Amino acid sequence: MTEVNSPPRPGGWTRFVTARPGLSLLAALVLTVLAVLAGSGVAERLGSGGWEDPAAQSTYATKALEREFPGSQPNLLLLVDAGKASVDDPAVVAEANRLTASLAAEKGVVGVGSYWRPEASGAGSALRAQDGHEALIAARITGDEKAMGETLDRIAPALRGTHGPVRVKIGGGVAVRHEMQTIIQEDLTRAEVIALPITLVLLVMVFGSAVAALLPLGIGIVAILGTNAVLSGLTRFTDVSIFAMNLTTALGLGLAIDYALFIVRRFREELASGADPTTAIGTTLRTAGRTVLFSALTVAVSLAAMLLFPQYFLRSFAYAGMAVVVLAAAAALILLPAALVLLGDRVNSLDLRRPFRRGRSAAASGGEHGERSGAEDGRAWGRMANLVMRRAPFFALATTAALVLLGLPFLGVRFGTADDRQLPSSAESHVVQQHIRDGFPGSPGGGLEVLAEGSATQAEYAAYKERVAALPEVARVEGPLVNGDSAYFTVLPKGEAVGDDAQNLVGDLRATAAPFETRVTGTAAVLVDSQHAIGARLPWAAAFIAIVTLLLVFLLTGSVLIPLQAVLLNALSLTAMFGAVVWVFQDGHLSGLLGFTSPGSIETTLPVLMFCVAFGLSMDYGVFLLSRIKEEYDRTGDHEGAVALGLRRTGGLITAAAVILAVVMVAIGTSRVTNTKMLGLGIALAVLMDAMVVRSLLVPAIMRLTGTATWWAPAPLRGFHRRFGLSEGDAAPLPAAEEEEERDKVGTPG
Repeated sequence: MTEVNSPPRPGGWTRFVTARPGLSLLAALVLTVLAVLAGSGVAERLGSGGWEDPAAQSTYATKALEREFPGSQPNLLLLVDAGKASVDDPAVVAEANRLTASLAAEKGVVGVGSYWRPEASGAGSALRAQDGHEALIAARITGDEKAMGETLDRIAPALRGTHGPVRVKIGGGVAVRHEMQTIIQEDLTRAEVIALPITLVLLVMVFGSAVAALLPLGIGIVAILGTNAVLSGLTRFTDVSIFAMNLTTALGLGLAIDYALFIVRRFREELASGADPTTAIGTTLRTAGRTVLFSALTVAVSLAAMLLFPQYFLRSFAYAGMAVVVLAAAAALILLPAALVLLGDRVNSLDLRRPFRRGRSAAASGGEHGERSGAEDGRAWGRMANLVMRRAPFFALATTAALVLLGLPFLGVRFGTADDRQLPSSAESHVVQQHIRDGFPGSPGGGLEVLAEGSATQAEYAAYKERVAALPEVARVEGPLVNGDSAYFTVLPKGEAVGDDAQNLVGDLRATAAPFETRVTGTAAVLVDSQHAIGARLPWAAAFIAIVTLLLVFLLTGSVLIPLQAVLLNALSLTAMFGAVVWVFQDGHLSGLLGFTSPGSIETTLPVLMFCVAFGLSMDYGVFLLSRIKEEYDRTGDHEGAVALGLRRTGGLITAAAVILAVVMVAIGTSRVTNTKMLGLGIALAVLMDAMVVRSLLVPAIMRLTGTATWWAPAPLRGFHRRFGLSEGDAAPLPAAEEEEERDKVGTPG
């Protein structure tokens, strides 16, 4: 019979990883270089749209209008400012007509019209400011997003600036998207410059050793570079949003560091206990390695739910998120163990905290290298777990009430669409669109278009126009412009282009009887269709996340109650994030401090994205905590002791990982684009609330209240778990002296 303390033989996976560690590192280096080459310039191939449903009525109408009536869908607007003169001044008219003709002659530009040439645009006086000093030239740049951006870069220098008596600024949808894409690329580079050195400092504080601190950072960089290569490949087959690159950076660093923290920490523990590097890495992979693999699976499941939505904006985050999770886990489980085997005890080299530790024994400074004074020093966590479990009803009720209270602002959420107000107020396209909102009648470029298909007489068109004009939300109806059996009307709503009146008008227009087939598009119609697409698929996405998460947590714990607790507490941990999003970004509180312009609404897809990402990260930390509690419970059979010891052993490390990930997300949140700022700061808040409130207070309180029933499962499910379940290692008993020491450190909950 094998002795309890004899080292286990290396398993197949360990042999694979450690057989040729130098060769493994060389192969990883080659693959990383190839990833750099494959992913270079990926940002230039990514899109800045993707909020619309490809199968929606508005999408069909938009494409048909682009094809039949290019001038009906202007995406380029030139704001012509005559200064103190009138736009009807002869010199202004002459220069405006010259600019209009010059723009019409450009390749890739169609449907050019202006206030001075209303016959081309069909808009007439809507393109003239109410004060008479500004007017618009409207056009459409054709092609995909990349082609449109290239055309804009080519023609913009000749159009922008002073031309005789007028000054021209460039706006419109294509300018907004192009400027947003440029700013995101710049901000992402700045975020990386901010996050990397701060992350390295935090890792040194956690590990002490500079060598150990550099390993997680290296894993994160490999994951980011690999994901950029994946995204670059995907752009050849489908549309991918540039916003996904922010998630790539955040999750690439955050998750890789999380996984590497647990791998390196466990490896150092095994070395300190006297194991040789090969044996230490074998034990590490069987314990922390299994948890990392399981955790990555739970995060990937949450991100995969976004594939159920039709908008490529959301699907892009699923592509990027799943790729970076897989690569981060693979690097942590293949590349990192190989490096640890080669380093051996040298993983503790360059102990930067040694000069600050006085009076400690050489043994404590050598084997542990101060790790217990950082993330591994769990005495405070053990005492806190003891306190929470002694007052479990109070902590459970108080924490739940506080989280619900923080989430109440979300009840007043108003959904909208992304527009120029995502950009800084100084951005040229934002300035142009704000001038149009403030000074032009009927929101030119923001109206609704009704596509009419099928043969009809002028009388039938006129009768339909009268019915539309009689609708209570309509300010003005223009048209029709006819091309064969197709025609279109422009309907200008009262109030904001995407306000409640405009959204109600979409439904009224679609319900208005007509002798021909009609389809409605425009900004408000796209918003309505997007909300419908998300609402129809949201229950399926939520069910997918919940069911798969319940199954995975059951496989980890063998309990029926713990998976339910995990799902409910994870969802509860997100309330503060959603409440803050509405209070700050919709209602505008702290907008001056954070440097953004509140559009008065939340972009429809953002809550879905933030939920999937934050829920996955919460499960990441939940798995680390639950796996250690389960290991302790299997070892001792003491429920309350397992909760206390589990929190003692993982609380500091989970908090350190959460702080590091929050730093990365806050760096992303420094972006000048409001949606990116919202994503970064919101998820940073969710991560910190989950680690410092839910995992530290609510989980131990709830588990204390449920007692040993926490681990109950019916006999058939217990058999299923014994056959297919997962666990973090062998859970061998600790020596009696060490077990007694552990219990002395945490005490016994009363």
